[in-house]
Amino acid sequence: MALLDTSLHKSKEEEVCPLCERPIPGHQKDAHHLIPKCQGGSLTVSLHRICHRQIHALFTETELARQFSTVEQLKQQDEMSRFLKWVKTKPNDFFEKSRKSARLRSK
Repeated sequence: MALLDTSLHKSKEEEVCPLCERPIPGHQKDAHHLIPKCQGGSLTVSLHRICHRQIHALFTETELARQFSTVEQLKQQDEMSRFLKWVKTKPNDFFEKSRKSARLRSK
């Protein structure tokens, strides 16, 4: 009697966003360069699309490269921390357009 390979029948475990710490549905997954490509970065992390968009709504590429090149640095920034506290209350597949901060819009 042959044994069935059940590994094909198991659902692939969802990745968890290192920022909001919620599972990332496949259709909401973005790759974020911790140091922007234009600043020479290549390492990426998987994030919820809404978390990724919020990063780029708040920070310039230069700020990301110099001040916020780790997940921990991003989580500790005040505006990002407030956003993460809010988004953690939303369903895993929640998405809402992010608006650039007034500071970035004025540049």
